[in-house]
Amino acid sequence: MFRPLELFVGLRYTRSRRRSHFISFIALTSMLGITVGVWALITVLSVMNGFERELRDRILAVASHVTISARQGWLQDWPELAQAVSTEPQVTSVAPFVIGQGLLTRGARVTGVLVRGVLLEHEAKVSSIMQHLRSGNWESLASDRWGMVLGSELALKLGVTIGDKVTLIAPKGRITPAGLLPRLKRFTVTGIFGMNMYEYDSTLALIHMDDAAALLEAGSGVSGIRLRVKDIYHAPLVSAKLRQFLSGDLKVSDWTREHRNFFRALKIERRVMFIILLLIVAVAAFNIVSTLIMVVADKRSEVAILRTLGLPPLSVTAIFVVQGMIIGLAGTLLGSVLGVLTSVNIETLVPWLENLFGIEFFPASVYVINDFPGELRWLDVIHIATASFGISLVATLYPAWRAAQTQPVEALRYE
Repeated sequence: MFRPLELFVGLRYTRSRRRSHFISFIALTSMLGITVGVWALITVLSVMNGFERELRDRILAVASHVTISARQGWLQDWPELAQAVSTEPQVTSVAPFVIGQGLLTRGARVTGVLVRGVLLEHEAKVSSIMQHLRSGNWESLASDRWGMVLGSELALKLGVTIGDKVTLIAPKGRITPAGLLPRLKRFTVTGIFGMNMYEYDSTLALIHMDDAAALLEAGSGVSGIRLRVKDIYHAPLVSAKLRQFLSGDLKVSDWTREHRNFFRALKIERRVMFIILLLIVAVAAFNIVSTLIMVVADKRSEVAILRTLGLPPLSVTAIFVVQGMIIGLAGTLLGSVLGVLTSVNIETLVPWLENLFGIEFFPASVYVINDFPGELRWLDVIHIATASFGISLVATLYPAWRAAQTQPVEALRYE
């Protein structure tokens, strides 16, 4: 006798050639439906993970992991503060900055601008913006030379290029008998950077920190210091630790708080997409119900014979659960394999399809990210496979229960 009997009989029912090929066709479509659903779900979530990683990297190329600033006025003695926070094991580098707002003019063109004063030797340690210089050089951004590096979209708005002069109008001014006169300063465009993020390319201008301090009357103070940490996901923990031993006059923030709404929207979008695509798996799993109900009707006499031989109803239930479970397991495994292979090769597969059909899915002139970045997370694969198999297992319960309710006398009456 084969043990367990339920598994043996369930496998025999799955492998046997039924009298109705229609039942086999429905079982095959159920398995293929689960395969396509799992395949699509893993691929879509991997692409969304890739887009999230790409956007996060571009944002953090300009934004800081952790920022410490004064709640009012300017932050004095920043080297001592930088030395104190450097004792935190997660902190790798520190850079000061002076930040302000103003109007940038070139002829009749005027636009608002966010001016950030930086020290190049420190800025390179906390930001990757220096790697995105399109023209010019960073060395010309020196103290008292009044050079300025503009974002590509900002330079396009003003119609300037390397060597052109622009005028910065600072919000602070001098009170004279003629009224309030704003502070004006002419700068020379020494470089143009491009992050492919319109928010930064159209509003950010970089100057030397000493020039920014002189223009904004900061004296020897700074707006704050920027911290780079080893693991960006530990930034909230690092900022929480720093708040415990820093004075209340200092404000500590991190990138998850500054861009909270944006990344929360991405997370909600991933959840909604997961639910929508999981419905594909659910629809395919419900076909298992139809398949097993027809199998129960087809095997009714055989089930009655097994019952007369002493097989309990629970074992009959297990036989048909095994049969439906095999369909769900096969579809889940096949879909998982295809999804993993597609996600791993998505960055080479999409360009190949574009060249094959002569189309471009994301034109560079329209979209900021014009490729398909993929990031496979094995935890997502485990969640998707578990959910798919669980739905398939639940779909087998009702037909299996119907089979267990078969009465041997009624089933064999006309046999």
